[in-house]
Amino acid sequence: MTTVQTALMVTLSTHFALSKSRLLSLVALISGLAQSRTVNLSHLASHLPGRALHASHYRRLQRFFQFVRLDGDRLALLVVRMLNLQRPKCLALDRTNWKIGSTDVNILMLVIVTRRFRVPLLWTLLPHQGCSDTGQRIALMGRYLALFDASSITMLLADREFIGVEWMDFLSENKIKFVIRAKADMTVMQEDGREWSLRSLGRRTRGKRTPATGRGHLSGTFAPARHPVNFAAKRLKDNEWLIVVTNRDDPKQALNDYRKRWAIECLFGDAKTRGLNLEDTRIRSHDKLSCLLVVVTLAMVWAYRCATKTMGMKAIRRKTHGRREKSWLRIGLDALRNWISNAPENATDAWLQNTLNRHPHKPKT
Repeated sequence: MTTVQTALMVTLSTHFALSKSRLLSLVALISGLAQSRTVNLSHLASHLPGRALHASHYRRLQRFFQFVRLDGDRLALLVVRMLNLQRPKCLALDRTNWKIGSTDVNILMLVIVTRRFRVPLLWTLLPHQGCSDTGQRIALMGRYLALFDASSITMLLADREFIGVEWMDFLSENKIKFVIRAKADMTVMQEDGREWSLRSLGRRTRGKRTPATGRGHLSGTFAPARHPVNFAAKRLKDNEWLIVVTNRDDPKQALNDYRKRWAIECLFGDAKTRGLNLEDTRIRSHDKLSCLLVVVTLAMVWAYRCATKTMGMKAIRRKTHGRREKSWLRIGLDALRNWISNAPENATDAWLQNTLNRHPHKPKT
């Protein structure tokens, strides 16, 4: 067994209750995913140790996903420790979806967003097409609050799909600051009982350089929201209105903060065609897909650790069009693939940093 495999097995054995054989398969999946940049089991099977036939290795991986269930909540604790993100952090909520034949894969995902990292934390496989409902969002945030305090969230970012009276009341009552894009046709009730449309915020900005702001209770289907919120609106370059709703004190700042939400779209690109090609999977079962997402997340975290080790405090160079030359994930993957083959001690050091702990964290009670 190589030093890299040993390091991964020592760490993962303290977080996931697996036999030695299953642990070895998990380690091979993580390192193989980083090297081959695909979740296709036929490609990953070539990274399993031993002289067995490729068909035997492939069947071994199939059995892994058939019988193994990896705890996503324990993964969340490991992610926070490995990336040293115990400090308050920004979260983003969104869905990603694709088809496997005629089967829809629809994932509601909560993601950590920092200046360098965008990494999955918790997720729910939705049993239907289209948007999530309020209960599913509240359940996902409830899982987060069972692991971490609300004070660990600087703000929660989400797109127009995640607007809703009951949902935002839940966030306010749990002291979670949020910045969510709103639909222009939504109505707001003022303290005096009068109602006005969010679209009217746009009219107030005509001829003005500063965004328009307002405050009130969002009107729901049966009753207005219990907690008042702030609103801000500005016109984008394509003449579309950007209207955000927030329970933070400065709605104008919320407009700037909302720009960070794009990081979750970049994450989905990293997990798919620009990185680990998640859509290559033929797995349809939700339990198996959730297990695969744990493997993908661990590979991404390892790559981010390698990027940090490679770059230190340096920033990624920008090209003439203003965008970064590479993403942090791509820099980390390039380094990790090279180190596994040519400098395993570097790959091992990157993995072990912030992971060794005699007493792994448990969910708070």
